[in-house]
Amino acid sequence: MRLLGGLVLWISTLYCGPRTRAGKGRGREGSGLYPELAALGFSEGSSPTLASRVSRMTALLPSFQTARDELARDGVPLNNKVVRRIALRQGFELLTTRKRDLERFRVGELPCGTELHGKRVGVAIDGGRVRTRVVIRKKKDKRTGNKRRQKFRTEWREPKLLIIFEMDERGRMVRRSRPWIDGTFQGPDECLELVAMHLHRLGAVSAQRVAFLSDGAPWIWDRLDWVQNRVGLKEERVFKVLDWCHAVHHISLALEALGLKGQERQQLYRQMRSCMKKGRVHRVTADLSLLAAKHPLDAKVWTEIRYLEKHAEAGHMEYGQLRKRGVALGSGAIESAVRRVVNLRLKGNGILWEVENAEAMLVLRAAALTGRWDEALDHARQTMARDRRVDWRWRSPDIPAELKLEALTSPPTSQPPAEQAAASAAA
Repeated sequence: MRLLGGLVLWISTLYCGPRTRAGKGRGREGSGLYPELAALGFSEGSSPTLASRVSRMTALLPSFQTARDELARDGVPLNNKVVRRIALRQGFELLTTRKRDLERFRVGELPCGTELHGKRVGVAIDGGRVRTRVVIRKKKDKRTGNKRRQKFRTEWREPKLLIIFEMDERGRMVRRSRPWIDGTFQGPDECLELVAMHLHRLGAVSAQRVAFLSDGAPWIWDRLDWVQNRVGLKEERVFKVLDWCHAVHHISLALEALGLKGQERQQLYRQMRSCMKKGRVHRVTADLSLLAAKHPLDAKVWTEIRYLEKHAEAGHMEYGQLRKRGVALGSGAIESAVRRVVNLRLKGNGILWEVENAEAMLVLRAAALTGRWDEALDHARQTMARDRRVDWRWRSPDIPAELKLEALTSPPTSQPPAEQAAASAAA
């Protein structure tokens, strides 16, 4: 066992194997545990304080090598493999804890919290980019026959990030408040289910208002109604806002497609931007349509006009009313979160990640940067104390497609999706 002060101990103690073991080897159910050490929080031969220190340094610093050097300066000499193993193990425990919370949420066993009771809540969602490696096949050494070299290809993957924060009367994040940040490398359905789970466990159903902020990505807007129904948010307390910067950017693209240049383009842009800020979106689209009538064959300008009209009809661009009600107009919080959580640690020249390792590092860094490190690790230790198996792999709920479609149009219900699916199948 390794302790934080650098002391290494050898201990002989009882061992408890897993209840069931499928096939040979350790497998996904793990390798059992040492009961006395597990009660004290020891995992994989490391004390809980050492594991917390190593994983935190690894999440905050730009590389495993830098974390190893800083730990050595503090009197904790470890090699790169040990640092990497301890940090990823801690990340996998956080992912396993999140997965178990998600499974409890699906069956209606996750309690509703009170952290957001009576508060103004902002929810922003966006995606980033991380370069990953996918192993194609392993090559054998010609002399020994052992598998050594790996043939792989590189792929760009999109980590989908979410942030939940408290807003003040002006729609800004409350100073010195701590947001909640989470993310996944899975698909849109999994990301929006995470949003619903966090809103439920934080008690957003009793919040004063909830504002969803995003750019124009369809994979977000098409699923917000499901999130609202799943959490049970009241319609009059929910605001869906198209990010202000993205909206005015599409005005600029439309004017550029019209071929306007110089002072004329700048003057029109200022006028339309001012009208949109007052909530007169339909006037902006009407003026653009009159200008575009002289270019009926220009498909690009009409694409931008239809984009603005679609969000205006959905009520996502009522910026004048939103400002009066103290609702945020921009998604700067999630843009900053993507940069600080993803880009500054997971993205860089020559950096390649396996997807599961990248997601483990994502949740570690999110917990460290939001000031919720001790809270996240304590929750993980309590959860892992009952079951030491580390299984973070995502399993989507077995819900029929027609039931998902029905959730978009049906009124809010507290019945879990799994019970809804069973009731639908019985019917």
